[in-house]
Amino acid sequence: MKNNEIIDSDYQSLLDDISEQYTQGRARAIQSINTTIVETNWNIGKYIVEFEQGGEVKARYGARLLENLSRDLTLRHGRGFSRPNLNNMRLLYLRFPICQNLSDKLTWSHYCELISIDDELERSFYLNQSINENWGCKELKRQKETGLFMRLALSKDKNEVIRLAQKGQMIEKPDDIVKEVYVLEFLKIPEPSYYSEKDLETRILGNLESFLLELGKGFTYVGKQYCVTINNVHYYVDLVFYHRILKCFVLIDLKINKVQHYDISQMNMYMGYFALDENVEGDNPPIGIILSKEKDELLVEYATYEMNSQLFVAKYQLYLPDKDELRKLLEDNLGMESEQ
Repeated sequence: MKNNEIIDSDYQSLLDDISEQYTQGRARAIQSINTTIVETNWNIGKYIVEFEQGGEVKARYGARLLENLSRDLTLRHGRGFSRPNLNNMRLLYLRFPICQNLSDKLTWSHYCELISIDDELERSFYLNQSINENWGCKELKRQKETGLFMRLALSKDKNEVIRLAQKGQMIEKPDDIVKEVYVLEFLKIPEPSYYSEKDLETRILGNLESFLLELGKGFTYVGKQYCVTINNVHYYVDLVFYHRILKCFVLIDLKINKVQHYDISQMNMYMGYFALDENVEGDNPPIGIILSKEKDELLVEYATYEMNSQLFVAKYQLYLPDKDELRKLLEDNLGMESEQ
């Protein structure tokens, strides 16, 4: 029996080794194919741009160049040379004139999303964030649509905005994980519509993967309606997460109306409980986020006066933001800062 167990164990090890080697090899092959596709398309874009810059030749073909190329290349090679795709190749070269700056971690689909961004700082942010957080193309597209860069940048000064663009979102302190506004369009709650805090919590838990993406890197789900018992009285934190990078609990309370001063006091109590009774060695002080539909800035300022600096009140919205409006707000903020 023991010999059979040894043989079975050896065979299992062999099976695992082969499986791991196959998985790694397949991943490398896919990555290599993706890299080749991106580099090939970059070179095609380079040929197109250089041809366009040819003066007399450009005048002869004019605006019909891509149309002619699409027709003739499709006859030679089949699919993949539609006019929009050729234009994307052209844009790839114009946006990234140095081929070595292209990342082998991103696919052609990623780059098609990135080159559609006109602003260089914004484009750089989404490039770095896609690499840092290993976003798929679907995640990248969603974060673009929700204006993540501008939402994060609104609370930062000019130097921080540039740093955000160059490196992506760096998580070093509690403020780094909190947004001014959270976009929860994936909950598909129509407005105007009546819903309760329980409905909101249920929908979030039903879309936990999307909610974690909106929260950002490092969050792991711990539980809902987490019971806090003080002097035999039970209180419940709506959602509890643990942040792997900051090494602390993150407590979230959901409010469907305007935040009141007693909501802030209650969250401060929850944070005290977790700091004293739930934290273990190595844990940092907890972060509290009250997520509300409305936020009275003045009331929050007074209610949090000299209170725990790791307690935040943020807003959520149930629809995609107006990106032009966000961009204008950001430009105004940076413009005002330059004048000071």
